[in-house]
Amino acid sequence: MIADDAQFTLRLAADARDLRAAQRLRYRVFVEELGGTGPLVDAQDRLERDEFDPYFDHLLLIDPKRDADALEDVVGVYRLLPSDRLAQTGRFYSESEYDLAPLKATGRRLLELGRSCVHPDYRGTAAMFHLWNALADYVLEREIEVLFGVASFHGTDIAALAQPLANLYHNHLAPPALRVRALPAHRQSMNLLPADQVNQKAAIAGTPALIKAYLRLGGFVGEDAWIDHAFNTTDVFLLMDTVKMSAKHREFYTRKRARDA
Repeated sequence: MIADDAQFTLRLAADARDLRAAQRLRYRVFVEELGGTGPLVDAQDRLERDEFDPYFDHLLLIDPKRDADALEDVVGVYRLLPSDRLAQTGRFYSESEYDLAPLKATGRRLLELGRSCVHPDYRGTAAMFHLWNALADYVLEREIEVLFGVASFHGTDIAALAQPLANLYHNHLAPPALRVRALPAHRQSMNLLPADQVNQKAAIAGTPALIKAYLRLGGFVGEDAWIDHAFNTTDVFLLMDTVKMSAKHREFYTRKRARDA
């Protein structure tokens, strides 16, 4: 375990080396730890990558005490795509799983988040807090209005995930105007239990920390889950409207705006 007072550097990836370091961390987490795979996973060089990487901003959490030449210095990463880059990509990454027509029709400034992960040695420290702070700066600078992306439960055993998925369905659905649906091929209903059979304690215990963090900040979920067999995950669509976010988090953003002015 790394101490919370480790001196981190936070910045966007600046070159090919930075991107490879981010992809190395993603390989360690998504492939080695969670058993994911995919057509562009490079087992020889231990890189998890895809065709979208060149178009995204990659927010890096760097521990400068680690070996940069060995691509070991990046210990946290967030992948970010503002909606003004859709002319380059043609679509958002998550459109391979969800129909984003309701979101895109709003005409609001959107930001897709993805591939978020932290090195195992830095979990339980201030690492994720630092990433969230840097993400807040990014959002404010670009006047982003809606943040969204796919987050995952490990595994595809729906019976084992019934409590947390049903809790999301009954208590955290996005407003109808922003409520996207999973594409039919791997769509999985989250309405797995009646509302009165949801055990809140079990549901919360079975929900990954990142998803719980979004919900605490006033986030919502889409209509369905999506089964990703290649990555051995059950995905849910998370969305956060900066206008509707929780008062506590809105105050955090306001403080940052005043501090940085």
